[in-house]
Amino acid sequence: MKSAVETLNPTRVRLTVEVPFEELKDSLDAAYKKINQQVTVKGFRKGKIPARVIDQRFGRGAVLEEAVNDALPKLYTEAVNEAEINPLGQPDVDITELKDGETLNFTAEVDIRPAIEIPDYSGIEVTVDAVEVTESDVDEAVDQLRERFASTSPVERAAEDGDVVTIDLEAKVDGEVLADGVATDVSYTIGSGELLEGIDDAVKGLEAGGEATFTSQLKGGSAEGKDAEVTVKVTAVAKRELPELDDEFAQMASEFDTLEELKADSRKRLEEKKQYDQATQAQEKVLEELLKLAEVPIPEKLLEDEVNTRKHNLEHHQLGQMGIDLPKYLEIQGKTEEEFIAETKEQAVKGIKTQFLLDELVSTEKLNVNQEELTEHLMRRAATSGMSPDQFAQAVVEGNQVPMLVGEVARGKALAVVVEAAKVVDTNGEVVDLDDAEEEAATEVAAEATEDAADTAEDKTEKTEKTEG
Repeated sequence: MKSAVETLNPTRVRLTVEVPFEELKDSLDAAYKKINQQVTVKGFRKGKIPARVIDQRFGRGAVLEEAVNDALPKLYTEAVNEAEINPLGQPDVDITELKDGETLNFTAEVDIRPAIEIPDYSGIEVTVDAVEVTESDVDEAVDQLRERFASTSPVERAAEDGDVVTIDLEAKVDGEVLADGVATDVSYTIGSGELLEGIDDAVKGLEAGGEATFTSQLKGGSAEGKDAEVTVKVTAVAKRELPELDDEFAQMASEFDTLEELKADSRKRLEEKKQYDQATQAQEKVLEELLKLAEVPIPEKLLEDEVNTRKHNLEHHQLGQMGIDLPKYLEIQGKTEEEFIAETKEQAVKGIKTQFLLDELVSTEKLNVNQEELTEHLMRRAATSGMSPDQFAQAVVEGNQVPMLVGEVARGKALAVVVEAAKVVDTNGEVVDLDDAEEEAATEVAAEATEDAADTAEDKTEKTEKTEG
C-alpha cells in the first residue's frame, strides 16, 4: 500500500491511498465466506458454494463491494498511522478507482488536531484580589449561622420586616387563574427576596386573615416572564427571634466552647475560601492571557458540532427542567437567536482552543495523572454532583467517562505549570503564592473552560476509533 497526505488547511487533510489488489485477499476471502452464509444455491450445501458460482449467480461486484467495505477501515488506519496525524471524527471517503485484480485507490478527508506552537508564557503577569478578611466579614458569617438557629413565635399584630408569615397565593394572567398559580401554607420571611417582587410591600401591615393584591412578573412556571395579578392572604404571623451571641450560642451551633473560638474558626474558613477564590481568579486570568498569545486553528466541523451540542444541552436539559423552550428563554434574556448563536460560538471557540492548547502542554511537559490525583478529582466531582463517590464512580465507569476525568486533571496540571511561571500579584502589590490551592483550582478552571468541548472532541475521537476498528 502507498499513501500520501495533503494538507488542505491547518485542521484538515486529504489522504490518497493506493492498494495493490493482492492486499485485498483476506477481505475477499471474508466476503465470500459471509455471502456463503447468507445465500443458498440448489445443489450446494450452505457455506460450501464455490467462489465462481457466487460470482456467476450474485455478481462479482457484490463481492468486491463487501470486500472493500471490510478492508477500508484497516487501510484507513494504516494510512493515518503512516502519515502520523491525529484525526478527529469520521473521514469522508471517496473510492476513486477499483480495478478487479489490479488496484483499489481511494481518498479520505478528515479533520485533524492542528499542530500548535506553545507560546512563551513566562512573561504573563496578572493582578488578582487581595485576601482580606475584615471584622464585618466575620460578623456576617456568624450572623448567617445565627440565622440558622433562629426560632419563631406567633404574634397577634400586623406583619413587619423580618417576620415569618404563612400565606396563600393565587396568580392570574389575563383574568384567568393559572393551573400552577395557586399555593397554600407557604412560609415566607419578609425582606428575604425569595418570592415575588412586590410581595413584601403587600404583606407588611397585614394581620392574620388579611389579604392584598399586587402585580408582579412571574419568575417561573407556565407563565414565566409575564405580569400576573397576585392575591396574597396572610394566615399567620410569627416573630423571628435570634439567639444571643454568647458562649452558649457557640456551644449550641458548633464544636467550640466560646464565641471567640467560633469567630476565629469563621475567620480561618473565610481566609481559606478567599485564597481558593484568589487562586481561581489567577487561573482564569492566566488562561485568558495564554489564549491571547497562542495561535490555535479551529476545525470547522468540530466547532459546528460543539455549538450544536451546547445548544442541545441548553434546550433539552437545562431549559427542559425549567419548563420553558428556547424562544421563551431568548425572550427573557432579551436576545435574538442570532445573538445567542454568536455567543455560543464564541464560548465554543474558547473551549476548543483551551482544550487543544492545554492538551499540547500536557504532551510537551510529559504530564501524567496518577491514581491519587484522579481519585481526588472524582471525589470533588461527586460532591458537586450530589452523588456519593461510589455512585459517581460507577456512573463514570458505565458511561466510559474515565478518559474525560483524566483529561480534566491533566489539563489542570498543564494550566498550573503556566500559572507557576507567571507573575501573580494582588491589588496591594504583593506577590501571591498559590501553591496550596493552585492545582485544584486549575483543574476546575480548565474543566469549566473546556466544558462540552472535551466531550465533543473525545466523542469524535471515539467515533474515529470505531470507524478504524
